[in-house]
Amino acid sequence: MELTAKLVSVLPEQTGNGKNGVWRKQDIVVETEGKYPKKVCVSIWGDKVERSVLQQGAQLKISFDIESREFNGRWYTDVKAWKVEPAGGQAGGGYAPAEGYYDSGSPAFDDGDAPF
Repeated sequence: MELTAKLVSVLPEQTGNGKNGVWRKQDIVVETEGKYPKKVCVSIWGDKVERSVLQQGAQLKISFDIESREFNGRWYTDVKAWKVEPAGGQAGGGYAPAEGYYDSGSPAFDDGDAPF
């Protein structure tokens, strides 16, 4: 999915150590365009965090996936950006999906017969 929005806020970067090594996450708040603008918090993970693009007030074109998970009977949803670039389409600042990126959309073929 894609979204064009104005950058409202850059939240503090989060880092940590996991079983796969060091990770970093940058959350940003953007505001959509239109008659009834909405604010959306978007997470940018790893090397896709490009500070030069994240200027407050800048128009951004964000390619993202939405992911939900259940924990203790409650559902949590994340908006995870995999590409962030200036909305004007200038060269630089954009990022392609990482090698091995898999879009977990609906399968091309599903006969309903699970092997387990």
